[in-house]
Amino acid sequence: MTSLEPFDLEGYLARIGYAGERSASLATLAALHAGHNQSITFENLDPLLRRPVALDLGSLQAKLVRGGRGGWCFEQNRLFATALQALGFEVTTLIARVAWNQPAGAITGRTHMLLRVDVGGEPWIADVGFGGQTLTAPIRLVPGVEQATPHEPYRLLEESGRYLLQFCVGGDWLSLYAFDLVPAHAIDYEMSNWYLCTQGSSHFLQSLVVARIEPGRRITLRGNELATHSLADGTQRRALATAKELRAALEGTFHLRLPDDAKLDPMLERIATTGKA
Repeated sequence: MTSLEPFDLEGYLARIGYAGERSASLATLAALHAGHNQSITFENLDPLLRRPVALDLGSLQAKLVRGGRGGWCFEQNRLFATALQALGFEVTTLIARVAWNQPAGAITGRTHMLLRVDVGGEPWIADVGFGGQTLTAPIRLVPGVEQATPHEPYRLLEESGRYLLQFCVGGDWLSLYAFDLVPAHAIDYEMSNWYLCTQGSSHFLQSLVVARIEPGRRITLRGNELATHSLADGTQRRALATAKELRAALEGTFHLRLPDDAKLDPMLERIATTGKA
């Protein structure tokens, strides 16, 4: 996926706190991946508020780079892909069927964006946009091998050119999404983005989904339940019972600059009360 739209590479690198080497190396890729993970929160506030989610590069920079906001996979991974390409990486945009929290064998729509990044002739998978379970480092595009990341181990299974990404928690391997290596294009993401923003069955229209990565832990907010998943201490959960608590978590814990929208506080009050938007 390429773009003729202007891109503020310096602004993006400042946003993710990156001041290192700019060569198209694996070390640079890993550092950029970590910086993005830890700086730009996954969130679905715009869909919940029935605001459009624009995927043009100008809108992404205004929202995620300059606006202090986060976003979902199409926003996060398009921004990341653009930055990588600006630094000279060879990037192929891919699309996946989500398996996470789905019955075994379920066929879901192609609603997740991820990236293939070729470094020194070797293919890697990068993904900064899968919320609470997103990769925290690029992994080799090699099936059947357990691969360490700064958080949990991951692996790829492969059958007839179709790959399944899994991660390990408590000794169990859980499936996240399935994909092939056919390049996806902007229109593919526009269609999926529109569907998730408008269809009543989309879980992103039902309640709040927010996630942030920090060294050694993942922090998630699903509805009114705030969970901290620590590599050292396990999982701690607590309910946020008021709109004020939710707002404080979004602004403080997740470092979000919240949209100026009259519908926001009433929506947060409903989520605090019922868990649903």
